[in-house]
Amino acid sequence: MTDRPSLPSITAAESAGFLANVGLPTLAKGVIIRRPSMVGLASRMGLDARAVRFMQSLRDRHGSGPVLIRNPVRTQAVLLSAQHVRRVLEGSPDPFSPASSEKRAALSHFEPHSSLVTEGPERQERRRFNDTVLASKCPIHPMAPAFTAIVEEEVAALLRVADPLGELSWDIFFESWMRIVRRVFLGDGAAGDTELTAMINRLRGRANWAFAVPENASLREAFHRRLQSHLDRGDAGSLASLAGGASAGENGSYPSHQVAQWLFAADPAGMSIFRTLALLAVHHDKLDLARAEIEAVPDAGERSYLRAAVVETLRLYPTTPMILRQSTRVTEWEEGILPAGAGILIYTPFFHRDPARLPEAHRFCPEMWLERDPGDMAPLVPFSAGPGVCPARHLVPLLGSAVMAALLRKRQIRLLRSQDIDPHKPLPGTLDNYSMVFGITP
Repeated sequence: MTDRPSLPSITAAESAGFLANVGLPTLAKGVIIRRPSMVGLASRMGLDARAVRFMQSLRDRHGSGPVLIRNPVRTQAVLLSAQHVRRVLEGSPDPFSPASSEKRAALSHFEPHSSLVTEGPERQERRRFNDTVLASKCPIHPMAPAFTAIVEEEVAALLRVADPLGELSWDIFFESWMRIVRRVFLGDGAAGDTELTAMINRLRGRANWAFAVPENASLREAFHRRLQSHLDRGDAGSLASLAGGASAGENGSYPSHQVAQWLFAADPAGMSIFRTLALLAVHHDKLDLARAEIEAVPDAGERSYLRAAVVETLRLYPTTPMILRQSTRVTEWEEGILPAGAGILIYTPFFHRDPARLPEAHRFCPEMWLERDPGDMAPLVPFSAGPGVCPARHLVPLLGSAVMAALLRKRQIRLLRSQDIDPHKPLPGTLDNYSMVFGITP
């Protein structure tokens, strides 16, 4: 196998184009925590749509790939075909490990023992903890009724703030969303612990720079002590109440490091819920379907259309635009070989927004996700796929649908301020949640 030639490389000009059109704009927006000003700039300049067009041009010139980017640091392959996306994601953690060098450098700032950046028996133990507590194989989490009750209480409190203003902004929504997250994950005792959220956000800000800045070990340790104190309390009705029973294992599950990943992921989940509200607000036929489901289906866990709407928003606006893997050994491809230790990059917007593969690429179509597991639709990968699929792929849509149902049952919404979203035209490549404001009326 090693006598075969290496995978083909793209030209120096194409590599520079990839960096300018795909790499730098993605990094500038913030991979670990978003930079609102850069998200706004990407929206105004259409940078994400431009990145997709560049990837399409690579595919048109180089076929199914993979192709190598000219990278002075190490070998880096970019995937261009759906078949290869499925191969890589199904081949995790060997021969395509999720614990890439870039990911380890970033996540070491706040969760160095996360399952995402460990391998072997340690990864198995930490992944088992995540799957158990998040009930990753269950479309409806066993604690869904308790979570729905939390959502109803917090949305009622949100409306007490928003109603006098007659509008709902991102800041008001996000503060309420993070209270929901802390109560669901850690219990009522964590509801008001905004300092915990501020601590992980500071650490995530450093993680955006990965290798380029030193780790703040003292802040990281203080964050984990604070987080572990909430887990130790094990409040009833929260995921923390399940964590103790799931943390046994000779390899160490490091519960606070797994929960740190949940808190990290909760931020982009909130962005997706807010964006879903915006898409429903301008697609009146979809909003009517959502309201009809809310009226007809009292059990939040059984509402399939609202859950599908959240997943579809993640398809249109993926919160993990780059899925990274690293080869653990030499692998053979149609066009050549990829050496051990090579990086592999899946640019998800290219696969999600390519009309050559998906006629609905630029339209809001929740229907495509009805009765489907969001982890089984590669190369549409809103929650990744394969053995490394996000263990919260069912929990996030459940919580998102509960939040939207609580809002839409009680209020009419209309989009007051945002970029132009025309349901009769292709949707924009970026949707700036930070600038959106909804008008709300009883």
